[in-house]
Amino acid sequence: MAQTASTMLPLGTPAPAFKLPEPATGRLRTLDELQSAPALLVMFICNHCPFVQHIRAGLIAFAHDYQPRGVAVVAINANDAVNYPGDSPEKMAEEVARFGYPFPYLHDASQAVARAYQAACTPDFFLFDAARRLVYRGRFDTSRPGTAVPVTGADLRAAAEAVLAGQALTVEQQPSIGCNIKWRTGG
Repeated sequence: MAQTASTMLPLGTPAPAFKLPEPATGRLRTLDELQSAPALLVMFICNHCPFVQHIRAGLIAFAHDYQPRGVAVVAINANDAVNYPGDSPEKMAEEVARFGYPFPYLHDASQAVARAYQAACTPDFFLFDAARRLVYRGRFDTSRPGTAVPVTGADLRAAAEAVLAGQALTVEQQPSIGCNIKWRTGG
């Protein structure tokens, strides 16, 4: 299983805007509709990546725990759905129904949003404060497929706690590790 690390977009970077379809509902979703939340988590995930599958239940638990506390959560799939049909919009809608994602799961067909965030892998996490400035980018936790390390979301949870408390993050930020984003040929 090939591993790609996140690019570690510079802290303080403003959240890039997006306007993307949500295959499960047919709605277009935008960054603007999430502006009132005190924090925003943008995750790049996909259906078929074993790293995402490994932490899927933890992602859902994170959203259930933090959305009521004011963290807006959105997931984006930027994989080339032509060459990776398991990540097609139809399969994304099936994924949402099967696992009960409590957050919007958006399709970035042009891959422009993934490029704007400098997303490199799935999963890749970007946590923004109320001013929509990047305060955390990196891993969910230390668990990986094939290890006995439990999925806790400890790194991301610590970052979310600090943001919600209005505190600076003191944890050393480690890159996320996962499958590379499946870029379109020539893209």
